[in-house]
Amino acid sequence: MAEIADKDKTKKIVIEVGDGAAIPSKEDVGLFTAWRVAFTGAIAIVAYLTIFNPDPYWKILKFLPDGILVTFQVTIAAIILSLIIGLFTGLGRISKNKILNGIASLYVEVIRGIPLLVQLFYIYFALGRIVNVPAMASAIIAMSVCYGAYMGEIFRAGIESIPKGQMEAARSLGMTSAQAMRHVILPQAIKTILPPIGNEFVALLKDSSLVSILAVSDLLRRGREFAAESFNYFETYTMVALVYLIITLFLSKLISIMEDRVGANR
Repeated sequence: MAEIADKDKTKKIVIEVGDGAAIPSKEDVGLFTAWRVAFTGAIAIVAYLTIFNPDPYWKILKFLPDGILVTFQVTIAAIILSLIIGLFTGLGRISKNKILNGIASLYVEVIRGIPLLVQLFYIYFALGRIVNVPAMASAIIAMSVCYGAYMGEIFRAGIESIPKGQMEAARSLGMTSAQAMRHVILPQAIKTILPPIGNEFVALLKDSSLVSILAVSDLLRRGREFAAESFNYFETYTMVALVYLIITLFLSKLISIMEDRVGANR
């Protein structure tokens, strides 16, 4: 996210830039049309290749399901853990306790300053000399820690978007700060942060391709194994790319539907 100060109007113009999927919206006719063309086109290409050129495309497609399953396992486990880490990080970032705030802020700055690939190598290879962590666990831990920092900022922004009067009203009813946060602030913040969390989920799924370097048999790793056995590199990586594209576009549409429903319920 980038912030540009408008000196003439003395206000900040916030430009949101994410690394997740472009979420199709009917208000953005160009993007919505592009999503439909890309999604239907990718499915049509896969169907054409597997029907009219089954060797090797159909063989490749039959070889990938195990990898797709592992990709989703890593992604779902990592997103759940990153949400837990992000919640505590977000609460730490808004805490008036200087120690908690400092620890949470330091975590966010350090983790966001180190590439995910380096974190994967560090946990699996560097820490592996001290503690033997399995490849799958290393992948989930690294991705959770990395995305937990981003989730922390999402939670912080979501909580701070709730008017301060909500907290004051809850405290006036006899609630403690923790009770007010749990029963009043967080339920309202969830509606605000659901869309960006969905976007991070798609981004995390795409980044899960990096875990193939740890010998985790995800979608990309299975593709690499088939290509190494058959030497059909062009065909294999074409099919892998199309499968990733279909999954990503499908999830981006689900997120768009979720955004519309959340917006309608506000």
